[in-house]
Amino acid sequence: MIKPGDTLPSMKLMVATADGPREVTTDEIFRGKRVVMFAVPGAFTPTCSARHLPGFVEHAGAFAEKGIDSVVCLAVNDAYVMAAWAKAQNIESEIVMLADGSASFTKALGLELDLVARGLGVRSQRFALVADDMKVTHLAVEKPGDFDVSRAEAVLAVL
Repeated sequence: MIKPGDTLPSMKLMVATADGPREVTTDEIFRGKRVVMFAVPGAFTPTCSARHLPGFVEHAGAFAEKGIDSVVCLAVNDAYVMAAWAKAQNIESEIVMLADGSASFTKALGLELDLVARGLGVRSQRFALVADDMKVTHLAVEKPGDFDVSRAEAVLAVL
């Protein structure tokens, strides 16, 4: 599993934009920037939609005030689902909606969650990290079923 001090891998992903899906690299997102990224098990799932994503939207300004260049939401979903979720949550540009459709980035981080037995495939664990120029400076991974260390307020508290 990735840990503080490690460098994020350089990979291609998809980002949901108002103009449709666009390929993006992790270098574009993280290099030379201070970024908060939080990951959810899946778009439109109960805790993710009701609490996790809304908390980061609500506190987007507070992250900017703490010197964060962007806030990224990562999910093992395709960019179309991420765009639909952003629209359903009334997100315009406060959060970068990053799609890891094949879980390749999530697996490279060592933070995948195998939910195949429950019919949900391979997903991401619920976590949040802070990266400064591709280097992880903070990582908080939730215990299964918990929602505490990766919520927006908890991440703000460590900045």
